Order: sequence, then C-alpha cells, then structure tokens
Amino acid sequence: MKNLYSGIPADLPEELIENLAGSANVRIERIISRGHATPPGKWYDQDRDEFVVLLQGAAQLEWDGGQETRLKPGDWMVIPARRRHRVNGTAEGEDTVWLTVHFK
Repeated sequence: MKNLYSGIPADLPEELIENLAGSANVRIERIISRGHATPPGKWYDQDRDEFVVLLQGAAQLEWDGGQETRLKPGDWMVIPARRRHRVNGTAEGEDTVWLTVHFK
C-alpha cells in the first residue's frame, strides 16, 4: 500500500510526475506542483483523454483561445484529447497534488 501524500521531496525544483499504474490504454499519474507553471509558449496537446482531479492546493489552467479555469481541492474534469491547454500556475509555498488518468 502507498499514500498519495507521502514521499513528496522537500526540494522540488521541477514539477514531479510519477506513473502509479497503467496498461496499453490507461496511465495513472500523481503530479506534485509547488508554484510551478507550464513554460511560456508550451501547450499540452495530448493524443488521449485525461481525467484530472485536484486533491490538494490550487491551480489555474489556460485553454487555447484564452479561457481560464481555476481548480480547488475536489475539482475534477475530463480534458478531451487534442484540447490544447497549459498550467498558468499552482499554489505558491504549498504542494498542489493532482491525480490524472490518461485513457483512450
């Protein structure tokens, strides 16, 4: 057994993305952010749908076209494949914990 809130490094210069489980059609990840954002000019444009739930912290997503979505603990969504998006920011000074499921 493992815990989603344990094993978080004290020093986190980059966002931490860990594969927790998966198969040919599904990948489950834990993401830890601490004030991190997607680098300027970079967009995620994935070939799979992505279920995202924010477990702790806060985050702001930006969508291609300029719309923004703010996430707080418990918020979840499905991002359709090829829907361009980026993380504009996450909570400063605290861990933002995401659980994502990429699926076809």
